[in-house]
Amino acid sequence: MKRRDLLAAALCAAAVRPARGAAPSLRGLLAGYDTSAMLVLKGGEPVFSYGDLTRISYIASARKSLVSMLYGPAVAKGTIRLDTTLAGMDFDDMGRLLPIERTATIRDLLMARSGIYHKAANEGDASALAPKRGSVKPGSYFLYNNWDFNALGAIYQRLTERDFYKAFEEDIVRPAGLQDWNLKVHQTQAIRNDTHLSDYPARHFVLSTRDMARLGQVMLQKGRWREQQVIPAEWSARTTALSTPASEVARTSPFIDGLGYGWLWWIFDPAAKWPAPLKGGYTASGAFGQFITVAPALDMVVAHKVVAPSKLNVPADAYFGKILPAALALA
Repeated sequence: MKRRDLLAAALCAAAVRPARGAAPSLRGLLAGYDTSAMLVLKGGEPVFSYGDLTRISYIASARKSLVSMLYGPAVAKGTIRLDTTLAGMDFDDMGRLLPIERTATIRDLLMARSGIYHKAANEGDASALAPKRGSVKPGSYFLYNNWDFNALGAIYQRLTERDFYKAFEEDIVRPAGLQDWNLKVHQTQAIRNDTHLSDYPARHFVLSTRDMARLGQVMLQKGRWREQQVIPAEWSARTTALSTPASEVARTSPFIDGLGYGWLWWIFDPAAKWPAPLKGGYTASGAFGQFITVAPALDMVVAHKVVAPSKLNVPADAYFGKILPAALALA
């Protein structure tokens, strides 16, 4: 049986399993892994918690979905225009980008379709599978590529004339009521350029599990928190819609079978064998076991954390194949 079928079978079982006894079962499951903390919300209310929900730590590539959230208000205001090309803003990198690469738009980068395969800061992408530089027209080819994600942070700062993390605090943290945000930690410890082969560092996030869940709840509520529209509803819908089907992701940037891609969010592709509870669902995903999963069909959010970097690790297969199904059984 293929991995996709195994995951689907597990999730289908969760979809029909009654909630009685689900919490003890989930707690026992987490104890067998390296999970540091987990919070499950149903209808905006906690139905399960595990570990220290207040401890802040590195969330790895789950950061990318937060970049998508930050772009929403700036795009709505017209400060950032998605059709702007890199050439149009004179955006370059070490050793120069190729002319064809500079035709990429901000929209292309948000979709991981820039066609720019310049060396990037921060490992953990699919750049080893990249085509030859200059061989791909921007917009035509999906590659999970950290150059795109890192450049988006620099582009945001250039076009808005705002500090990236200060803007996130003002536009997202405060209106969404995040409880454990630390601006100083972000500005002094979260920026990483380990390769020194690009001008653009990775801008990481250091969050608590309960704040991860809060961001998922904002997305579930179409960008709203209480009476405030934190992110435009249109942006929330657009960025979590399927842009690259799972079949294409599997060819160019293999990850978990059945996951497609939106605008910096992983999408549960309806063409794959995901069960009904994940229809319309999407997730942020990061190395070591960092996840923010939104399941609109169940009105649920799942935030899962492993304090990292360390030897601790909850593989994506374990999360999607075992932990997430057990969490969905709480519905």
